[in-house]
Amino acid sequence: MELVYLLGSLISTLFTSLLLSLLLPFRRRSHSHSLSFYKGTVFHERRRPIHHSFTYSVRYALIDLDSASSSANSLPNHLSADEARRIAATNGPVFLLTIPESVGYEQNPLSIYYCYDLEEGSAQNLRNCIAEVTNTPWGERVTFVFNPNSDLVAKPLHVSPFMDMFGNWNIKASVPGDNLSVAISVQHPTLGNYFTATLRAKKVPLSSVSDESLYFWLMPHKVAVWIYWHAVKLWWKNVSFIQHPKYSNPKYREEATLRDQKLRCCSVPGLNDHSQHVQAEPSGDCIGDTNSGARRFTWTDAKWPWS
Repeated sequence: MELVYLLGSLISTLFTSLLLSLLLPFRRRSHSHSLSFYKGTVFHERRRPIHHSFTYSVRYALIDLDSASSSANSLPNHLSADEARRIAATNGPVFLLTIPESVGYEQNPLSIYYCYDLEEGSAQNLRNCIAEVTNTPWGERVTFVFNPNSDLVAKPLHVSPFMDMFGNWNIKASVPGDNLSVAISVQHPTLGNYFTATLRAKKVPLSSVSDESLYFWLMPHKVAVWIYWHAVKLWWKNVSFIQHPKYSNPKYREEATLRDQKLRCCSVPGLNDHSQHVQAEPSGDCIGDTNSGARRFTWTDAKWPWS
């Protein structure tokens, strides 16, 4: 049944995007001053149980969320600047790195909010980042705060049908400037450090981008094609298919929170199955030399037809 839903979703997206692409020449507009444009490459490498790697080019926008043109109404599927500051406990500007919607379709496996603190003399310090991870094809989402210098996060979302939930994400992100980079590696209890994903990009001069819509035209679709194509390749290489844990282990979110709190030197006083927010208070039961304080995961359930 899920395969039928997937095919229906792909066909619907295809026709919607085709129609909106035909209308695109009549909707051309210059880019907003709240945007910076980046062009780079995404690299994935899986080392076990079989080797599989690929690289593809991407285009991203870095959006100043405090600008009037990038209000919550303009970005309905993302956090506002005030929401990001509250979650990250910062007081400065917030920038969102994402692939904007193109002709009716959005595809962002990972978006990142860069949350700055204001210091004396109006200096800005990148204090925290917020990761916004969305899985394909289900469209579920999880957000959480991480230390951009380096952080270890218990995997909270089923991002691929070819990976189980038993692993930690080692994630780091550079300060966006003329260049930016994001690196994630997966540390697994039996497979070890078996998977790496990186994004490396350079800022594109504003003078070379005359039209925002054309710059990102079909970029989300390209990302989706790469995801599905390499899923087929992994299946062809006999990598085990893993069912979504919501069918076999409905409490996988709570278990991910427990594992993360062990990483961060915390314990759980109680979990509420009816809440999408799970948070814990620090305790003295520490495992390893980790960051202090509790991390909050916020999950957004899949929309129809996956709900």
